[in-house]
Amino acid sequence: MNNAELQALKEKYVAAGAASPNDQFADRAKNAEVWDADGKRMIDFAGGIGVLNIGHRHPKVVDAVKAQLDKVMHTCQTVMPYAPYVQLAEKLCKIAPVTGDSAKACMFNAGAEALENAVKIARCATGRHGVICFDGGYHGRTLMTLAMTGKVLPYKHDFGPMPGGVFRAPFPIPYHGITEEDALDALRMLFKTDIPTKDVAAIVIEAVQGEGGFYIAPPSFLQALRKICDDHGIALIVDEVQSGFGRTGKMFAIEHSNVKADIMTMAKSMAGGMPVSAVVGNARMMDASGPNSLGGTYSGSPLACASALAVLEVFEEEDILEKSVVLGNKLEKRFLQWQDRFKHVDHVRHLGPMAAFELVTDKVSRNPEPEMTGALVKKCKERGLVLLNCGLWGNSIRVLMPITIEDDVLEEGLAIIEESLAELEA
Repeated sequence: MNNAELQALKEKYVAAGAASPNDQFADRAKNAEVWDADGKRMIDFAGGIGVLNIGHRHPKVVDAVKAQLDKVMHTCQTVMPYAPYVQLAEKLCKIAPVTGDSAKACMFNAGAEALENAVKIARCATGRHGVICFDGGYHGRTLMTLAMTGKVLPYKHDFGPMPGGVFRAPFPIPYHGITEEDALDALRMLFKTDIPTKDVAAIVIEAVQGEGGFYIAPPSFLQALRKICDDHGIALIVDEVQSGFGRTGKMFAIEHSNVKADIMTMAKSMAGGMPVSAVVGNARMMDASGPNSLGGTYSGSPLACASALAVLEVFEEEDILEKSVVLGNKLEKRFLQWQDRFKHVDHVRHLGPMAAFELVTDKVSRNPEPEMTGALVKKCKERGLVLLNCGLWGNSIRVLMPITIEDDVLEEGLAIIEESLAELEA
């Protein structure tokens, strides 16, 4: 079927809230390239929203999934466990920077499930109920994680009252007038006005905000949060769903600050395209809840766990973290050139190849230009590039191309952005 035929089916049978605005349908893909149902080639700078750090259909991942298909597809690991689940748990516990003398892990299907269960674990381990999150944070689309997500449109404006017990503090973004001290002062005020520290189970933060705009939490801010949590018996939950698995030049973004989490959540590029997520944390906290209190029918499926194990092998064999640093430096250099050249491009930022810039009316007022941002994404699509915007104001351009992207494909994609910016500014 071609794009038009598939689009007709989508309009007739797919719920409007779940339908993509894109009228192209992916037919096949390899590393950083996708071909649609009409055969048109697209360069992928979105990576399925950060899922494809080692590219579409990495051969080692494909082989691992095929091999597992010949063994076991499903038993439900709480009914009859299987090797890939426990082997993956071991590897994740060895690489995750968490507190305590030992770590434990459990697997789920998606990032939102991981966050939901991380909160359950923190509540059980602390005997408290309150959860503090940050403006602009994104943690998922279940009702609890929607309450935690600090952005209304398009995620939570249609779904009525959110669950209680969730409180919010500012995220430090000096470019937008919120200093690190402002954010910490607001958090301290929250303890006086809304919830006492004795009732707070967890503080949940992305070391680099994803959907919120690729804003980077300063190491000193994360260190201050670690001290607050230590002083008051609060669990620090670090959401690495989008920033984990090499996106920032290290395996996890929190490693840039030398801070350890009590509980970490991970998903997206963890398994190279297969649906799986994980909660990894301090063994004492992870063991707090009773038997069969965590899990789900498909949680940590054999295929997904086999895929994740293959991803970890690729990291070791192909120096993915070193490639990530190199890619991040290339992006920074190019983005800064655009910032110098184009009057609407500002606030270039990156941690490894988790890189972004903003489109503004001018660099003095810094007023967001979401319409121009949307126009840029559209022009890039017309030229054969899949690109994403993000942020509270919708004016940040983020890039999530595979770390394994070939140099010529990277240059082709960057040239499309540059040409489109020049056309818009003209």
